[in-house]
Amino acid sequence: MTITLLNHTPLVICSNAIRTCWQSFDKSDNGGEKDKELIDRVGNKFKHASTLEHLVYTFYIKGISRALLQELARHRMASLSVKSTRYTLKELKNEKKFNTNDKNRASKYLVFTDEEMVDEMSIKALENLRVVLNSGISNDRAKYCLPESYKTELTWTANARSLQNFISLRSDKAALWEIRELAINIYDTLPQDHQYLFKDFLKR
Repeated sequence: MTITLLNHTPLVICSNAIRTCWQSFDKSDNGGEKDKELIDRVGNKFKHASTLEHLVYTFYIKGISRALLQELARHRMASLSVKSTRYTLKELKNEKKFNTNDKNRASKYLVFTDEEMVDEMSIKALENLRVVLNSGISNDRAKYCLPESYKTELTWTANARSLQNFISLRSDKAALWEIRELAINIYDTLPQDHQYLFKDFLKR
């Protein structure tokens, strides 16, 4: 998978929102150490986590499975726009037949688990989908053959409060291995001056 941070809110927006409550704008250092400490103290230590919702992050996430996408959709306080199967399954139509030893070629379309039997069956499902697509059946019907391992990509936006919850739950060793990798990589993709807000939620 690859993760690109497309946009993020400057810290000073959050600190100004907090300072609105006390009208203490004159104490701001424009997102510097004083403002960072204020955000951490109010948002994390004092648990006024709604103030963290002023910080918003948008990522482009590529090469995850549809199984992971289902897990991601459970995080309600986030927005996601996903690659459409209705319009993009045509990419598979012109491929040659897939055999179970075509792992390298199939990796363009599938996330593999390192369980040999599971990966072989995913390739068989991919070949079944290719056959259905070439039979003239519409993408809307053909997509019901999609294996859970089929790769997708999306734009994902979350505020800092939701992202803390996501990182805390999904970096845990009990989480699905693929979403755990995503959570850790998202943390690593955050701007360095923002990571301090999330480091106590990360479980490597």
